[in-house]
Amino acid sequence: LCVCFQVSPQLYGDTRTRLFTYWTSDAYQGTGCYNLLCSGFVQVNREIAMGGSISPLSGYGNSQYDITILIWKDPKEGHWWLQFGEKYIIGYWPASLFSYLSESASMIEWGGEVVNSQSEEGKHTTTQMGSGRFAEEGWGKASYFKNVQVVDGSNELRNPENLQVFTDQENCYNVKSGDGGSWGSHFYYGGPGRNSNCP
Repeated sequence: LCVCFQVSPQLYGDTRTRLFTYWTSDAYQGTGCYNLLCSGFVQVNREIAMGGSISPLSGYGNSQYDITILIWKDPKEGHWWLQFGEKYIIGYWPASLFSYLSESASMIEWGGEVVNSQSEEGKHTTTQMGSGRFAEEGWGKASYFKNVQVVDGSNELRNPENLQVFTDQENCYNVKSGDGGSWGSHFYYGGPGRNSNCP
């Protein structure tokens, strides 16, 4: 299950930032799709469209905007539900889609992803992740996740244990984590893609 933000001219025909879902039951081998492009995710909310553009957006050195996303498993039916903010139940992924998520998830990931990492000339893409700024630039500049939590077997929010950070292209994109205060478990992430240290 994936709930993310993306810019995809190939999928949407523009360069707007959009909220999207993606699901696969076989690690992207043959099942799954974006939003409502195939049967899978069942949208029950008519106010927020999956694949719809997001506004307003945070700006570099300007106002910052947060979005709260919650995914949890219904213990009775086994469906995986998606909530946006405090009051919008968006929809669910039916239990029948997944065999490996029938009881619980074994791993949860938060972060960014860039597809098309190298051009035909063997150079890294100039595609930015997040705001296009490295994590160490921090508040108002780098993208972030804050108050990262997991839903346990009793459907209670808990702080994650053994939280680890990872990047496979440190000179192109990076991540810096923190813990405590009003932000709880959090991290800054992002980067410009191709640059003098990431050819």
